[in-house]
Amino acid sequence: MGIQRASCAIIFLTWLAVFEGSLIVVNGEFDYKDALTKSLIFLEAQRSGKLPPTNRVPWRGDSGLDDGKLANVDLTGGYYDAGDNVKYGLPMAFTVTTLSWAAIYYKNELQAAKELDNVIDAIKWGTDYFIKASQKKEEDHHCWVRPENMQTKRTVLQIDNNTPGTEIAAETAAAMASSSIVFRSIDRRYSRRLLNKAKLLFKLAKSHKGSYDGECPFYCSFSGFNDELLWASTWLYLATRKSMYLKYVQEESISAYVNEFSWDLKYAGAQMLLTKLHYEGTQNLQTFKYQAESFVCSVLPESPYHQIKLSPGGYIHLRDGANTQYVTGTAMLFTFYGDILEEHKEKITCGDKQFSASHLFHFAKKQVDYILGKNPEGRSYMVGFGKNPPTQAHHRGASVPVMGKHETVSCPMSFKWLQKDGPNPNELTGAILGGPDKNDQFHDKRSESVFTEPCTYVNSLIVGPLAKLASLHTDH
Repeated sequence: MGIQRASCAIIFLTWLAVFEGSLIVVNGEFDYKDALTKSLIFLEAQRSGKLPPTNRVPWRGDSGLDDGKLANVDLTGGYYDAGDNVKYGLPMAFTVTTLSWAAIYYKNELQAAKELDNVIDAIKWGTDYFIKASQKKEEDHHCWVRPENMQTKRTVLQIDNNTPGTEIAAETAAAMASSSIVFRSIDRRYSRRLLNKAKLLFKLAKSHKGSYDGECPFYCSFSGFNDELLWASTWLYLATRKSMYLKYVQEESISAYVNEFSWDLKYAGAQMLLTKLHYEGTQNLQTFKYQAESFVCSVLPESPYHQIKLSPGGYIHLRDGANTQYVTGTAMLFTFYGDILEEHKEKITCGDKQFSASHLFHFAKKQVDYILGKNPEGRSYMVGFGKNPPTQAHHRGASVPVMGKHETVSCPMSFKWLQKDGPNPNELTGAILGGPDKNDQFHDKRSESVFTEPCTYVNSLIVGPLAKLASLHTDH
């Protein structure tokens, strides 16, 4: 597995730009609706468990049907996080939370693109798994086989009152709370069930504080758990409007000035949600507004306070290994914050400069367009989309030919498929890969995972921006 950090594992119980108030229509450079559709198809390719008849990935089949048997529970379902066959709790919950965020605030845009139902299905595939209350320890990295043919042991880890895992419990609470908002108008009983689970998980998270490192070195949380607690309490307040969660945000939570938004660092996302509440009249949230603005100022290259390095082609580059998550994450936050500024006719101040909603939208669009093909390499970084897309995704299921259901594979011999130089036999449609390096250079080599490994949360973060671009795009 190539991503740098992975999960401590278990879970349980045409573009319209706004310039100073006027609308200017700019032709879109890409088919954003197609990119949106394909980004969701990739998430379907990451599903574990018994696949539904609506499965849109022809080379995927049922997998992980014995998950949980070692603990005498049914733990089937959920998502494989990246190019492996492991179901990590922290990134899976973040994937669901960010998908729910898009479904809540870009519902109309997703409906217009005819993708809202697919987003809701993607969310439910995760929440159904969370309700089953589990996540596995992995032995997967010793074998390079399709999930349908894996025979590695699927043992189970858990966190509880005696074994705390605040990050995982709180992030799952955020996923359950945010998704409960999505399902409120669709299935009230299911929504209440999700919300009740979120409340219990948050209570556990804040009353038994401690980090869980059972799945290090992959998804260890380097940022600690205070960001997850702020993130979860924010979503619980949005879902319940109960003062106890707002009071926690205002009086007990710990926040911070940051320049990154990712599966491990959620402060900026929470700060922007709270800034929206601030503009809508909720008291004592001014500090979060300052922190949200600081994030924007640290990223914008024109800001006197910018800290984030851009490649010569203008692409955000924080670190090698799933770097595109920072690109899609920033695009999501800038799109969302731009909407806030536009709605309230506000601007953001960075030192002696001011920036309007249109400036934030433009930067978000530039990051999305870079991924889709407007970059120095002149190629797409989404599989199956655009010009010269990558063909060697670092992904077991895509890189290994389809076999018989009961065909066995020798693990020591299985890595021949990883090392093979050639297109994957199965197209991992819609997957956004790790992307180029800080100099805009990209190697389409399956064995070089920093360039070619996809992750669910990279795609979940781009759903909102693509939905907005698709809805505002016009051809002339």
